[in-house]
Amino acid sequence: MKRSLLALAIVTFALGVAEFGMMGILGDVAYALNVDIQQAGHFIAAYSAGVAVGAPLLIVLRRVPLQRLMLLLAATVFLGNLGAALSVNYGMLLGARFVSGLPHGCFFGAGAIVCARLVDPGKGAVAVAVMVGGMTIANVVGVPLATFLSNLLNWRALFIVVAAFALSGVLTIKFWVPAMAPLPDTGIKGQFSFLRRKEPWLIYGGVFFGQASVYCYLSYIDPIMTKLANFSAADMSWIMMIAGLGMVIGNAAAGKLASRFGEARVSASITFALIFIMPAVFVCASYKLPSIVLMFLATAGLFGIGGPLQYLIVRYAKGGEMLGGAGIQIAFNVSNAVSAALGGVVIHQGFGLAAPALLGTPFAIIGFIALAILVTVEKKCYTAP
Repeated sequence: MKRSLLALAIVTFALGVAEFGMMGILGDVAYALNVDIQQAGHFIAAYSAGVAVGAPLLIVLRRVPLQRLMLLLAATVFLGNLGAALSVNYGMLLGARFVSGLPHGCFFGAGAIVCARLVDPGKGAVAVAVMVGGMTIANVVGVPLATFLSNLLNWRALFIVVAAFALSGVLTIKFWVPAMAPLPDTGIKGQFSFLRRKEPWLIYGGVFFGQASVYCYLSYIDPIMTKLANFSAADMSWIMMIAGLGMVIGNAAAGKLASRFGEARVSASITFALIFIMPAVFVCASYKLPSIVLMFLATAGLFGIGGPLQYLIVRYAKGGEMLGGAGIQIAFNVSNAVSAALGGVVIHQGFGLAAPALLGTPFAIIGFIALAILVTVEKKCYTAP
């Protein structure tokens, strides 16, 4: 593995812990800051809001040389999470979480460009998979470890861990990632011109609906496993590690397959598989072994869809490549929020704890249709005289 790619993965590892780790310490944070759990939920929403607001900032930063831009973004991850660790009240932590989310989409958007420049032609999807792999490993190792330290010491430990890895990312990017010229400046209007094409919208649709198909269910994995499959609360630690392992393997496998068969084709195939996996999750939710196996397949599909598309968008976002890449993260985060909310609705309406998995099926169908159309469009382009 190129150490320059490892430098990027270190930062995405920090981003993964920052994004998903808050869920595991939410109760402790609420108690420490004397707020109710609903208010504490705003700390999760603030991060997502930062992602959505921060992505368009790439328009302002488009003239910054790429290595310097990655340094700036990694430094913002460090400062935002250091601020979170030092927060003494609700408002300060809310602001720190918002700042922590600002570089998230930008880092992935600019990182996809950097990955493509660091490797030989045809290896870009694998390079992006390495970068995204930092976030998947965060779910297997980083989040459980940071949660354990927070429970052992203090809730601030999670943010100290994130800040430490972000600082490591700053140093490794400085010394391991070569200097790179910025992309040609197409102006503000030129940054958005790629949105006139249908391919980016098909990619965003594939990300949004494909991810939503799994997150409808994954958002409620704790009660599904403990109340339907009858696992104990203590079992959730290793169950979530298996879920994270699925993310790691799905991301890595999809990256390699995409280099051979094409990004759109691989993501479409994975989304097609989810059309059958999600109903199976619903049917088998009360059985221990099948529920674990299907959870692994679902989380593998979750990151298997996104990685190749994170690279593919660069091809269809000429003039606004970084903005296009950041848009993937906006689609991802909005999808997470919407699907979690809809999953809660079907449970509240009395359809049962496993119902969100069934709800994910039509989302998988829509995501597959979008990506199948993209495959057809690409095929026509390649075979046109």
